[in-house]
Amino acid sequence: MSLLAVSVATVKDTTVGLAFVLFPLLFAFGFAVHPVLRPPRMITDPDEMVARAHGNRLLHVGHVAVLAGCPLLIVIVIHYAGVLAGSSAEWAGLIGAGLAVIGVIGLAADKGALCLTMSAFDTLPEPEFAQLAPGLRTLHAKAGWMWLLWAVLLLPLGFAILAVALLTSDALPAWQAIALLVGSLLLMVPDGLELIDLAGCAALAIAMIPTGIELLGG
Repeated sequence: MSLLAVSVATVKDTTVGLAFVLFPLLFAFGFAVHPVLRPPRMITDPDEMVARAHGNRLLHVGHVAVLAGCPLLIVIVIHYAGVLAGSSAEWAGLIGAGLAVIGVIGLAADKGALCLTMSAFDTLPEPEFAQLAPGLRTLHAKAGWMWLLWAVLLLPLGFAILAVALLTSDALPAWQAIALLVGSLLLMVPDGLELIDLAGCAALAIAMIPTGIELLGG
């Protein structure tokens, strides 16, 4: 193997390894900075969603962290699909990977439409911000074409399918595949239940970080 090939392989392993290590940490931070984690309760009122984000700079940083995790998710999905190549669960892996990628796009759109915009509106004086209330309410109610943001639900679903494929094909140690499945399912919760999301991030960390460390170690 040529020196160039070795260098390319090393860079690839390092990049993928960092993605596996950093992603669960970024997601955990993004959920941890949400206000009033306890007791967990489902939030469906758009006005309450707006109120808890308004003026919360740390929450805006958390949303940026989640957005930064989106490209890392793509790297992870590609790696898992590659691991399943040639296995008995290859097609299931491809389906899960496809759904996960669509979900990642939905997540990035969600953070752009509902989170980064709020950080911009927060720069306005309070009287002017108050006038935006009807518009913000329609955004968080996912009115119009905003319903497309529901595609984010395909992200944990896609990873759950990948986890089952990895488990049934023995392409990943059983304990890691189970942790990936549990973490994916725990992320299928609505706003207000971020404490459950944090538990999901812990499970994802158990599933992903060892893979990242292995790749970083060559």
